Amino acid sequence: MHEFDYVIVGGGSAGCALAGRLSEDPNTTVCVLEAGGEDHSVFVRAPLGIIAMVPWGLMNSWHYFTTLQKGLNGRKGFQPRGKVLGGSSSINAMVYTRGNRNDYDGWAALGNPGWSYADLLPLFKRAENSHCFSGNEYHGNSGPLHVSYLRSPSPANEAFRSACAEKGIPLNPDYNGTSQYGISATQATQYNGERWNAARAYLHANADRKNLTVWTGCHTRKVVLEGTKAVGVEFRRNGQIQQLRARKEVVLSAGAYGSPHVLMLSGIGPRDELQKHGISVVHELPGVGQNLQDHITSNLIYRTPRWKDTVGVSLRGGWEIVKAIFQWRRERKGWITTCVSESNGFVSTCGNTDHPDIQFAFLPSIVDDHTRKLHLGHGYTLHTTLMRPKSRGSVTLQSANPYQAPHIDPGFFTHPDDMAVAIKGARMGFEVLEAKAMESYRGKRLHPFDVNDDRAMEQFLRATCDTEYHPVGTCKMGPDNDPMAVVDAQLRVRGIQNLRVVDASIMPLLISGNTNAPSMVIGEKAAQLIRAGA
Repeated sequence: MHEFDYVIVGGGSAGCALAGRLSEDPNTTVCVLEAGGEDHSVFVRAPLGIIAMVPWGLMNSWHYFTTLQKGLNGRKGFQPRGKVLGGSSSINAMVYTRGNRNDYDGWAALGNPGWSYADLLPLFKRAENSHCFSGNEYHGNSGPLHVSYLRSPSPANEAFRSACAEKGIPLNPDYNGTSQYGISATQATQYNGERWNAARAYLHANADRKNLTVWTGCHTRKVVLEGTKAVGVEFRRNGQIQQLRARKEVVLSAGAYGSPHVLMLSGIGPRDELQKHGISVVHELPGVGQNLQDHITSNLIYRTPRWKDTVGVSLRGGWEIVKAIFQWRRERKGWITTCVSESNGFVSTCGNTDHPDIQFAFLPSIVDDHTRKLHLGHGYTLHTTLMRPKSRGSVTLQSANPYQAPHIDPGFFTHPDDMAVAIKGARMGFEVLEAKAMESYRGKRLHPFDVNDDRAMEQFLRATCDTEYHPVGTCKMGPDNDPMAVVDAQLRVRGIQNLRVVDASIMPLLISGNTNAPSMVIGEKAAQLIRAGA
């Protein structure tokens, strides 16, 4: 049986960062187990490849759906998650946002010392190699994660950002800097027109390390326990059930769905849930799988006559994409380099510019139902995303079968305050899209209704909203007096020796922004804690 000091389950954003940092010590052996395959596909490397990977979740993705969502008119929500080395950083829109400093200060205030904004900013800087800013107190220029502006953004972005300014939303040069409030060009995890995922940042660059082992195609079945001590993991590879021993620690970095799933399969979780599926209770932890939070987003879509400035379904648009493929191969520029979400910003429905509650993302394309609903012609989309939802959901078991996906219930719009804020945010978005600056781009709305009618707006949102792909919280971090805390501030699983969770599931509260960069910093933080002996 193979043995390593650390066995990391999941080669996603946090797992890659953790493995890269732990393996800096040549005397420490690290093995990463990833359920998916390698990330060398052109669909991963080419930014626009997301349109092939995400819509149906059939390539490099776990094919997840939610339970029927009462708040979405009984619809099932679509939940693609990365099943490939690099995890969701290999299939996402590459938007680099850190969240708001108040988010992290809130974590610390909940009884999690070491997790304030001041604590984490040095780690964000350490991880980053910014090509957008240099010599800046908020950004790093020597880290493994490349962050760049898009090489060939659509001219429609200038019109959109002018429309925001017209409506009193300021231009903000850096939503990851002094203030989050305002609209900006997107900072993207790209380098020279290619996706720069967590695997390229932390694993491929260190492939020559003899103490770093990466195995793909490994579906983890459970943590191997001796009493209440984690000693390894059981997994399936090449059709065979195998085990790995961990001399020091097992680390779950399987994400907000995968990590609680593995814990419960291992007998760690809510007693009733485990017993219902015939799983022996090793350690009762009622918070496992609870506290699920996710960003829910609208799709405000307009058609446009400016077909050259957008990606669309037409003969002319198809020819432009063919030409763009050759342009990308020659010079790594053009439409293939788009992350689709080309302008990003943060606004407030309540006047609190210090802690905005809505994120804007402008996309020069029609994106309806994750692009699964195709529409002939060209257009653009504005996502208005609820930053800090009060609704809570859960991840539970369908069965004790480790190959059966868990039940995912985000509980979208189960808290009435969420709909009230979502209506205000969408209305602000429509006001921007109706501004004079957008006039030359503006065609007919894809979903016409009276935006000033709250009931009509609610009906529209319930019929069309879905995830912004940011699930967190299902193994929440918290102090000893929090009965729902799964891990402590050192990310150690309560009641189990030598077991940690290191991914977005540990977030006690969802951050105000995209979760990819914070997930990598959670990996950076965990490496710091482990190497300090915490």
